[in-house]
Amino acid sequence: MRDKINSIFKKAFGNNNETRTFFSPGRVNLIGEHTDYNGGNVFPCALSFGTYGVIRLREDNKVRMYSGNFEEIGIIEFSLEDIKYKAEDNWVNYPKGVIDVMKKHGYNINRGFEIAVYGNIPNGAGLSSSASLELLIAVMMDSLFKFNIDRVELVKISQEAENKFVGVNCGIMDQFAIGMGKENNAILLDCNTLKYTYCPIELKDEVLIIANTNKRRGLADSKYNERRSECEKALEELKCKLDITALGELSINDFEENKYLIKDDIRIKRAKHAVYENQRTLMAKEALGNNDLVKFGKLMNESHISLRDDYEVTGIELDTLVELAWKHEGVLGARMTGAGFGGCTVALVKKDNADDFIKNVGQGYKEKIGYEASFYIANIGNGTREI
Repeated sequence: MRDKINSIFKKAFGNNNETRTFFSPGRVNLIGEHTDYNGGNVFPCALSFGTYGVIRLREDNKVRMYSGNFEEIGIIEFSLEDIKYKAEDNWVNYPKGVIDVMKKHGYNINRGFEIAVYGNIPNGAGLSSSASLELLIAVMMDSLFKFNIDRVELVKISQEAENKFVGVNCGIMDQFAIGMGKENNAILLDCNTLKYTYCPIELKDEVLIIANTNKRRGLADSKYNERRSECEKALEELKCKLDITALGELSINDFEENKYLIKDDIRIKRAKHAVYENQRTLMAKEALGNNDLVKFGKLMNESHISLRDDYEVTGIELDTLVELAWKHEGVLGARMTGAGFGGCTVALVKKDNADDFIKNVGQGYKEKIGYEASFYIANIGNGTREI
């Protein structure tokens, strides 16, 4: 990949003298979905595939960007003195957002640069290609301009860029997993406090298989914001009696005793998912600590059922992949991952069954849905870094 991204840079900008090369992973969330913005826990890990970038400083204020994934768009230019969101600038709005937020935080990005990027994260699959790109740019700026910013601060800057500049009201999980990833470890992250714990995952006879529905899902125009507002309303109703700031603070018993305060059945279901799913992340950490992958797999299954029935963010494509996985030999657990409405599933599968799983689940999916899913055997890797 290093040769590929260097040749992409050379093609766009003439030569690759005085360049530096960086890598930013994608992420998959193993359990704890739609809990991040509800002040609960999530349980993601960084992946071994992601976004590669080559950068070279300029002597002026001009920024020039090129993506090997969007060759037809060509080079997009803007000035450091005039950073504005423009729909026609497509993917470049994510780097623009990071640079804009860093400047507003007082970091003096005082020279322009040329960047070529290339990602092998499936675009629109829900494995966080946007957050991967944001952290890539943030770490590049930190390294080239010698800011020495704390990594968690870079994570927050990247989230702020997506929230305020791009306008997607995402939680912090994606950026955190990508910025803080550690090889062969998941991260139990409390999104309320940003306290985190690395949890080793010993996969000796098992593999993680990510399956992409290949149904495109745009996060900004999905029902993501609607679900978020339903949970916020439920929280407000619970606060009439309870001294809480987030649904993630509630135990299952607390919720069951007080759910009568929520005046709408739909909102009860949404809040139930947020509370129960948060508790599943704690059980998942305990299961991994005991190296009990069977228990971990059962929690994955319960997570999907809750996302399907209580949070209603799955759909026929995701449900088909998961239900086919549940029936397949050697599968310990499977669930949708990401925001939903398309995107990906993740399954914990016995290594000996992996090839048959990809073949049979893929065949069953195509028969029912009419087009193919894509499958990736995922390794758990380190976070964003210079390579």
